[in-house]
Amino acid sequence: MKIKKGVSLIDQHDKNFMYGGKFGGNFIPETLKKPIDDLTKLFSKLRREKKFLNERDYHFQTYVGAPTPFIKLENLTDRLGGAQIYAKVVSEANGGAHKIYNATVHCLIAKRAGKKFIVGDTGAGYAGKMLSMAAKKFGLKCKIFMGAKDIKRQRPNVEAMKKNGAEVVPVTTGSQTLVDAVSECMRYWVSNCDLVHNCIGSTVGPNIFIKICAWSTAQISRELMIQVKDEFGKIPKKLKLINCVGGGSSAAGFWNEFMNTNAEFIGVEAGGPKNSKLHAAPLTNGSKIGILHGAAQYVIQDKEGQIGSTESISAGLDYPGISPLHCFLKDAKRARYTSASDEDALKAYELVSKLENISPSLEPSHAFAEAIRLAPKLKSSEVIIVNSCGDSLKDKDIIKQRLGSYIR
Repeated sequence: MKIKKGVSLIDQHDKNFMYGGKFGGNFIPETLKKPIDDLTKLFSKLRREKKFLNERDYHFQTYVGAPTPFIKLENLTDRLGGAQIYAKVVSEANGGAHKIYNATVHCLIAKRAGKKFIVGDTGAGYAGKMLSMAAKKFGLKCKIFMGAKDIKRQRPNVEAMKKNGAEVVPVTTGSQTLVDAVSECMRYWVSNCDLVHNCIGSTVGPNIFIKICAWSTAQISRELMIQVKDEFGKIPKKLKLINCVGGGSSAAGFWNEFMNTNAEFIGVEAGGPKNSKLHAAPLTNGSKIGILHGAAQYVIQDKEGQIGSTESISAGLDYPGISPLHCFLKDAKRARYTSASDEDALKAYELVSKLENISPSLEPSHAFAEAIRLAPKLKSSEVIIVNSCGDSLKDKDIIKQRLGSYIR
């Protein structure tokens, strides 16, 4: 499986929208064929339209707050020894996470399509929170589907969604987590697609949603490329870009501009509790290819081929599948994937928050766990950059319960 040179990551698919001939595609009901085709044509036009690009960039700068900071973690580097550790602090974006890029772009597309209603799914609550924020800004009515389990463990973001005027719909089927929220949101859209625009919160689903999301979050690496060159004068010879991976949106955006460099991409999945056989790490644990939410991907399955159960302290990573983009990058050997346990993520959160002036959510804490493991084994000439893609505020109740205190 090869990566085409000079072709953007989101356009690496064939005529059937399959990446590497195996992943992605549009496995959708006939009722969605026209809405998907219409959205695909509209986005194909907008992503090359100067007026739309200027509008996107204007809102990224004045509303989202681009560029987000790029900082060296001096204390963490000194504590661990070895590699130099940096962070792209995407959590400084408006709302506290990378999800604001995708939400903003989807609202702009909805406005261009003449839609007045937007729906979305959420796990950690950040995709829902950001969509509710953007919908309010752009004058759209908003409905968010969220698993009942996640509503309980991500209370601060649920409160924010409601404050922004969004209707939060509890999903009580299945595991009551992200996978079920996406399913219910898709079902709602099937019945209301003539009036409603759908915003899938990550790089999953039918191809067009993968493309819109990754295209939106690519802003992260566009900024980072400039910041790295300003810091080092060039791209370091030995550079590792470490990102947590659930649905895969922040990692796709973090890596996009570095595709044609020698930078090593490391994705960190949710390994779940150390005392449990359950996890949310299909790439790390040899899961088979299956169909989930309209796309072929590596997905956790039971012996009968049904979607399997997952477990993770991180609601944003608690998903049985993985973006077809990451399946493609893994098989093409452009990225490597590992996992971190709940306990490792908590320890990483605690160490980073105590030593540095950032407080990562439990999602990027998985990536910091890998950076903490790797750094002492590397030379001081090597550079690690972690995407701190979310703020820990939403996780304060979980952190207090597990660690006894919350470090902001």
